[in-house]
Amino acid sequence: MSTHSKPGPGPMEQLIRKSISDTFKPTELLIVNESYKHRHHAAMRDVSSTETHFRVTVVAEVFSGQSPIQRQRSIYALLKKEMAMEGGIHALTLVTKTPKEYEAALVAPKSGSRQEPAEAMR
Repeated sequence: MSTHSKPGPGPMEQLIRKSISDTFKPTELLIVNESYKHRHHAAMRDVSSTETHFRVTVVAEVFSGQSPIQRQRSIYALLKKEMAMEGGIHALTLVTKTPKEYEAALVAPKSGSRQEPAEAMR
């Protein structure tokens, strides 16, 4: 009987997690590697890396008082080197919230029912 397990996070994902965790001290951090969705794109045809496209949700108190653009710019600045390197990060989809904003997003606006965190951040 063979068992198939999902591979663990690769080195780029681990680096993203460590960099964001160390810098922003998030209360929630969700990183999804979506590179497989983009393998057919012309820009990705000759790239051997399987870690080029990520969807990242960061919930941190440090974002209080910052606009969404300021929050995203701070993450892009943090990962600048990884985005510039050959086979590095090609695209980041970012969701950045304060804990209060995150909690509010967990409550569905119409029904008032609580959603799962991943659903609320879409």
